[in-house]
Amino acid sequence: MTTKPILVLGGTGKTGRRVVSRLRERGHEVRAASRKGPARFDWDDENTWEPVLDGVGAAYLVDSLRSDAATPLSAFGKLAAAGGVERLVLLSHRDWVVPDGEEKLPCERAVRESGAEWTLLKPAWFAQNFSEESFFRRQLVEGEVVLPAGGGLEPFVDADDIADVAVAALTENGHAGRAYELSGPRLLSLADVTGEIARATGRDLTYRPVSPADFAEHAARRGLPDEFTDLLNLLFGWIRENRFAQLADGVQQALGREPRDFADYVRATAVTGVWHG
Repeated sequence: MTTKPILVLGGTGKTGRRVVSRLRERGHEVRAASRKGPARFDWDDENTWEPVLDGVGAAYLVDSLRSDAATPLSAFGKLAAAGGVERLVLLSHRDWVVPDGEEKLPCERAVRESGAEWTLLKPAWFAQNFSEESFFRRQLVEGEVVLPAGGGLEPFVDADDIADVAVAALTENGHAGRAYELSGPRLLSLADVTGEIARATGRDLTYRPVSPADFAEHAARRGLPDEFTDLLNLLFGWIRENRFAQLADGVQQALGREPRDFADYVRATAVTGVWHG
């Protein structure tokens, strides 16, 4: 277990802030880095890289989410390893390939080739997207979920489970060289998701599946940028096709316990009132 500070990129993000909280609860010194945080970090400003890496023993990485994200991540990973960082844990995502089989997850390759020990986290859709992403939360507040997912199934994973696995990989032995596929314990459709939230909140909520074209029109009326709409059409198209409608056992492998059920997340979130506006 490292006694050096642990760096968490995206320390205020959906998983990052959970990782920061858990590490501090366990007595670790944490350097939570973000564009506007006290430990300033910006993928576009290499002058911010060395200061956040100074003296660090392990790092939780969240890439820039841009098409060229692997390029700065590769440089950062090698800089980290050269500076004595022993472990890198990357929040990645599930595999996909283009028709000719070309690898489409170059960020994972960048971390594997950094020279440090590495662990990859490959989660399903976050359950918390429905409460912590404004577009989805707004739909639930208004009572109608409009998405191009059809009746497809997805094994939604709790962000708390992702954070627990990340903390284990950052602080314990036995996780180096592992790629953990992370999912919840059930396959759910968007109709199932809406129904679970409706029951927990006592509200009348409906799910309306639409075509990608109709969703683009709906999103435009809501002011979503075209790039984000295109991404959502792609991702929900995969759900519609059941592309990732399989359960994974990464939580069990990493933590020795079952993943949290979506219903547990819904019950805990409903009492906060976030879905009542």
